Amino acid sequence: MFLAWRELIFARARFGLMGGVVALIAVLVVLLSGLSSGLVNDGVSGLQRLPVTAFAFAEGTKTDSAFSRSVVDVKQAEAWRGRDDVGDATPFGNMLVNAKATTAGGAQVPIDLALFGVDPGSFLAPDVAEGSRLGEPDGIVVSRTVLDEGVAVGDTVVIDRLGTRLKVIGVTGDQHTFGHVDVAYLPLRTWQQVHAGAGPDDEVRAGAYEEATAIALRARDGDRIDLAAGDAAVGTTSMTLEESFGASPGYTAETATLTLIQVFLYAISALVVGTFFTVWTIQRKHELAVIRAMGASTGYLMRDTMIQATVILAVSTAVGFLLGVGGGTLLTTTPMPFALEAGPLVVAALLLIGLGLAGAAAAVGRIVRVDPLAALGGQR
Repeated sequence: MFLAWRELIFARARFGLMGGVVALIAVLVVLLSGLSSGLVNDGVSGLQRLPVTAFAFAEGTKTDSAFSRSVVDVKQAEAWRGRDDVGDATPFGNMLVNAKATTAGGAQVPIDLALFGVDPGSFLAPDVAEGSRLGEPDGIVVSRTVLDEGVAVGDTVVIDRLGTRLKVIGVTGDQHTFGHVDVAYLPLRTWQQVHAGAGPDDEVRAGAYEEATAIALRARDGDRIDLAAGDAAVGTTSMTLEESFGASPGYTAETATLTLIQVFLYAISALVVGTFFTVWTIQRKHELAVIRAMGASTGYLMRDTMIQATVILAVSTAVGFLLGVGGGTLLTTTPMPFALEAGPLVVAALLLIGLGLAGAAAAVGRIVRVDPLAALGGQR
């Protein structure tokens, strides 16, 4: 301990430079973690907030684009609902549209919406923080983030090309987005009309009211749905809620890219720390040999060096994370999808420190081979 603290004090410039590098890496880790969480929220928060155990799509649907390709028969919900391990099942509609919102002042605001068609009385019907719940045929409940576009309760939304007019009757309490597009919940029958491409004066094609994107499944309390058996019986392809995130546009590519960048950052951190302590150990070779000759054990020297690495990594990571959180807080006020979450940040900090210590431990293995005779003239 004495040697470790003494070197930290007297070689503070070298250790400070090393700490600065680790702190910068920590800042990058925080920003990437916030960007990753923000992209996930922006991509699938609408799905995350649904009280769903799994989705049953049309049989044979490609899993990476299920929400845009699948079309199921609403009667299949009854078949799923009749299974013993299913607490409830209801049709779910999903599609992306372009629209224009007419505000109370008469201004027209172009917006993109992810339409979630749900039965107003089902477990998918959203809670509202403002306005009223679903019920009116032309009423929609929109994500809280739509308010940033200047849309408010009472405004009218007109879907492009179709001319279907929808009235904003409620707003959710938090962000509901899908594929980086704000969600608007509407009655399933209205969604079926829009999905069929029928305007207010158009005749809806036969069978349109029997279609949905998927069947939303909810397990019984304490039970688990046997998706394979249900698919075989009903003729669907099911995915758990978490697996369905990959069917959101761009979700898999975005998360995989950011995860790869974070992995490289952790690897770079371990390499930088390991390289620093390798060079530091070489420079101290004769001093370490003298200490060994005086009777210090290998364990003592390794423990001493690991204490140095722990202090540097812990302090530098803490400083870097504080700077990263401070900068990230400013980013949350911008349109950039950025969200700071305690869980991922704690994991990132532990990984950064742990991998840095692993790099330092690999480097200080050289201490074991220090020959005490080198300090006593044995090599001359």
